[in-house]
Amino acid sequence: MTPRTRTRSRTRRAAAPLTAGVLAVGFLIALPATQAHAAGSVVKVTGSQGSWQLTVDGRPYQIKGLTWGPSVTDAERYMPDLQSMGVNTIRTWGTDATSKPLFDSAAAHGIKVVAGFWLQPGGGPGSGGCVNYVTDTAYKNHMLDEFPKWVQVYKDNPGVLLWDVGNESVLGLQNCYSGDELDRQRDAYTTLVNDITKKIHAVDPDHPVTSTDAWVGAWPYYKKNAPDLDLYAVNSYNAVCDIKSAWEQGGYTKPYIVTETGPAGEWEVPDDANGVPLEPTDRAKADGYTRAWGCITGHRGVALGATMFHYGTEYDFGGIWFNLLPAGQKRLSYYAVKKAYGGDTTHDNTPPVISDLTVEGDAGKVQAGHDLVLDVKATDPDGDRISYEVLDNSMYVDQNKNLTPLPLTDLGGGRLKVTAPDRPGVWKMYVKAADGRGNVGVETRSIRVVPPVPSGTNLAQGKTATASSYQASYGDCPCTAANAVDGNPATRWAGDWSDPQWLQVDLGTRTTFRHVQLFWEASYAKAYTIQTSDDGRNWQTVRTVSDGNGGIDDFDVTGSGRYVRVNGTARGTGWGYSLYEFGIYD
Repeated sequence: MTPRTRTRSRTRRAAAPLTAGVLAVGFLIALPATQAHAAGSVVKVTGSQGSWQLTVDGRPYQIKGLTWGPSVTDAERYMPDLQSMGVNTIRTWGTDATSKPLFDSAAAHGIKVVAGFWLQPGGGPGSGGCVNYVTDTAYKNHMLDEFPKWVQVYKDNPGVLLWDVGNESVLGLQNCYSGDELDRQRDAYTTLVNDITKKIHAVDPDHPVTSTDAWVGAWPYYKKNAPDLDLYAVNSYNAVCDIKSAWEQGGYTKPYIVTETGPAGEWEVPDDANGVPLEPTDRAKADGYTRAWGCITGHRGVALGATMFHYGTEYDFGGIWFNLLPAGQKRLSYYAVKKAYGGDTTHDNTPPVISDLTVEGDAGKVQAGHDLVLDVKATDPDGDRISYEVLDNSMYVDQNKNLTPLPLTDLGGGRLKVTAPDRPGVWKMYVKAADGRGNVGVETRSIRVVPPVPSGTNLAQGKTATASSYQASYGDCPCTAANAVDGNPATRWAGDWSDPQWLQVDLGTRTTFRHVQLFWEASYAKAYTIQTSDDGRNWQTVRTVSDGNGGIDDFDVTGSGRYVRVNGTARGTGWGYSLYEFGIYD
């Protein structure tokens, strides 16, 4: 997993992926001119088989951590809050010239850093491209030189706890290789990790070295090829409580830390009625952190702590799924982690609790652009007044992770009316309940948006259609004009990538119509006209659109003619015009 946002990966149902915003450290950044001067801590893994502990300057140290999401420049803003939560450790995915202010700020607030180094392909599904670890000597030598340089720079900084080489790459290599070659690559990768570990130890004998992967299935490779690691590390969410038995059955002789954990991820939950992952409720997410910490602390003498996921402020698809404080607003999960880590919660004002969220009507058949009513039941434990916001997200339509606030009408009694999205497909709807004191409850539901059902008969369906051009072969093409009038929303007409382009339907005889519906693919018309003709040569415009945004265009318009066409004059994208359906109704 990478630090910004997790996305669904079918290949990662066994294990898993937030955005690969992490630097492949050191490629472009020069070493700072001066090093930190403060004396660093001496951190050791001490004890013997099954009775290990981490010590800092000789004192026992249990990692009570969170993964770090904000900008380094915001470290001073957030470190006091982390400290108040009982957090003593943060984890990063990359270490470079920008890291010093984070290390310094952490140390000033009694917090230490699991300092990461990024190796490709990180983040489970593979962020940053594939590397051939068997043959790419240049890449391996670069990392063997690069990482110890940064260790030399920061080893005496009191903010450093330990070094973490790589993130989820043993799993991620399955997206680059298969069969016997995958095994060879995994062996070569973990051998490189061991070589890097030895070089780090030579530079810095006072801080342990680990390597993170996405599932315990990576540990046999480390056991075989990386004996110089001081401890193992794993990212595990819903399966976190299975780590103990996997460690026992694997016959391992090193302790471990959990470098990411929390509620069940997208790849671990069942699909809902609309066929997309069913996001856990805020209550379930909070319980996920509590459960994870209980299982980690329950493996006494072996599990040395955790950096749970995620102290992030991103306010998007992945941020709502995992962040403890999206947009800086604290959720139930924030307080669950604070309680787990022993922070003082006695005087906290806590978030509204949403106990139910439903979509009125059929959530599988929500008509595009029509009214949509969400029914929310929420209470505030502190009696604060609750205000609501509704947002939507098109992740499952176009991979866009952003959330869009929607104008809403509060109908009372928890019923919130908004306008449904105008593009067909499965959307996620978010209801945010805020208490005005910096806390928020968020719940989500999916809806399947479908084209509205106009009254009357579709006069165009099955009739002869022609176009100025069509794509004969590209992706799902041929995409002929006939596809736009076949009544099948899975087929489309696609024109050349130039302006203007048109598609016309021969209704057979002069016919009067009163409604038009256009179902655009992603390549839509920003400007177009609806025109009629009796002879197919002389055209009369009956509707002009200059602000098209794709999706469904559904409007009343009166016209008469044997021929009806949509004449595109300005494309909304760099591609051509593309229509799933062109409906003309009487």
